[in-house]
Amino acid sequence: MHALFEKVRSLNLPAGDFAIFGSGPLLVRGIIHEVQDIDIICRGAAWRRAQELGELSYLADFDLYVVSLDNDRISLGCRWGIGCFDIDELIDSAEVISGLPFVRLNFVIDYKRIAARPKDLVHLDLADAWIGAKKMADTGQQSG
Repeated sequence: MHALFEKVRSLNLPAGDFAIFGSGPLLVRGIIHEVQDIDIICRGAAWRRAQELGELSYLADFDLYVVSLDNDRISLGCRWGIGCFDIDELIDSAEVISGLPFVRLNFVIDYKRIAARPKDLVHLDLADAWIGAKKMADTGQQSG
């Protein structure tokens, strides 16, 4: 597991009140192989814990407050600054992989399409290829 995920685990955020979003869900599935940072959406007890771990800072470009840790390699916030996402839905439907909750891939793809930065377009191509390969593998297993 990536070292940043281990750092997230060490934060002891309350289960059921956070999920890893952004590129983290792509990384954990092996769709991409490196990230610069991990973004975490929080609510309730996890958001209170985040504020105990670090100071709030305001991101004017996204009109939101975050807590940044580990030299800005881990960012925690209580809403997402790009697109219109229901944080409760993202957290409640998160997939637990290796003991950590990750926002479902369909939501990550929606976000990447909205953001449409150069890295997001690359990530979308990689995600499409991964999904296609997974479907082919699943179909092959069912027929064999």
